[in-house]
Amino acid sequence: MNQQKRSIIPDRAWQWLVLLASGSFLVLFFVPQAGGLASMGSLLWDALKSFPGFVADIIDYYKTVPGEQLWPSMLVGAVFGALSTAVVYLSGNTFNLARFTERTTLAVVFVGAFAGGIGTQILLYPAQHCTYASDIDGAQFRLGLLVTALSALILLAPLWALVRRRKSPHQTNTHLPGQYRSYTLPYLFLVPTLVFLGVFLYYPAIQITLVSLRRKIFPLPQEQFACLENYVSLTKDTVYRNSFSTTLFITFFVVLFSLSISLAIAVLASQNIKGASMYRTFLVWPYAISPVVTGVIFLSLFREGGVGLLNYGLDKTLGISPHWLTEKNLAPWVIVAAAVWNLLGFNILFYIAGLQNIPADLLEAASLDGAGRIRRFWRITFPLLSPFTFFLLITNITYSFYGIYGVVDTLTPEGGPRFGPGGESGATNVLIFKLYKDAFDTGAPAGLGSAQAVILFLMVATLTIVQFRFIERRVIYEG
Repeated sequence: MNQQKRSIIPDRAWQWLVLLASGSFLVLFFVPQAGGLASMGSLLWDALKSFPGFVADIIDYYKTVPGEQLWPSMLVGAVFGALSTAVVYLSGNTFNLARFTERTTLAVVFVGAFAGGIGTQILLYPAQHCTYASDIDGAQFRLGLLVTALSALILLAPLWALVRRRKSPHQTNTHLPGQYRSYTLPYLFLVPTLVFLGVFLYYPAIQITLVSLRRKIFPLPQEQFACLENYVSLTKDTVYRNSFSTTLFITFFVVLFSLSISLAIAVLASQNIKGASMYRTFLVWPYAISPVVTGVIFLSLFREGGVGLLNYGLDKTLGISPHWLTEKNLAPWVIVAAAVWNLLGFNILFYIAGLQNIPADLLEAASLDGAGRIRRFWRITFPLLSPFTFFLLITNITYSFYGIYGVVDTLTPEGGPRFGPGGESGATNVLIFKLYKDAFDTGAPAGLGSAQAVILFLMVATLTIVQFRFIERRVIYEG
């Protein structure tokens, strides 16, 4: 008994020590930030106080909005909501026209039409229903139909999730370990996360969207409502279209090379050799380096004029000195190489963790059956790594669209060597780089940069949804 007490005392002392250290850290962290936290709290309180005025503005707007703009938008949303909800509800079943007349189906379709019609107002209210005005041009009207569908999806997506959950068969009241018995508690735990997302993500996104609908009246400092003109002008901008294709090109090869090279290195690093832990630590280090520092390292390698290490070695051995950063066909590959090197550590870390979780008995059984190393890798190892590959695919694509800015700005500050009519386009002028330049250059309209930010966000969000919809089904989560 005394021995048990002696073993409990150190455990309790350790717990109190951890609590004391955690409390001290929180105090040292938050006390110096008291002024900033008070300012943020005051800002949030002012936002809450302005909410009744915001609701009053919405009511006043809908009292004055022309009916020839309001009702067509709701009709388009209702038709889209009814048809799409019917497809979702009847999916997975044998198609039968008789099912459309069932009372449950009609009720679900009606709810979908209602959600679609109301959902369209989420984005069309800040756009002032301008795309349904009688004097709007065809390009903005067609783009407005897309905006209407996207706005309707904001309410339709949760409805579809509820519909599919309600119609899933074999529902039981049994709860597996780790599952909540009520639906209230999980959402209660999500409240802090939703608050932070609302304040630091959704609210700024709304503000950027509102700015993208405005344009400057040059040379005056005032701005005026421009509907979707900024978006239409981007579709006609040759430089922006070239940046779009450049981004897709660089993203494809960054993701391809970073995943394949990191997987190969992770397989080698997972071998049972001396100093394996040290090698793995060195391999992960590049991820701790920011993209800007990565750009500086590669600038020292690829700098031209005999100053760069790579050109110095090539000149001494082969007598050549390529123009890595000023040749339009070479500069994008330097960006790809720098981005891949920056991502390797992150990818290797996850692939090594995945390789260590593969059951050894499966590999041994395959080996006894006569399967060679390559066959074992493609038939056992690689499929079991699919959850890690899927996760890394999403994160690498997101990095290639957003995180690559520091590399591009350091290696090619002007967007790379020029090409095209008049030399307007840059070989490394990716979307995030062009967005930053357009948004913060002197005299550039803020609305145009905000429109680019919205388009880039929608691109990444769409790619992520497509991956979850069509690629995740091929992921193997169990051995």
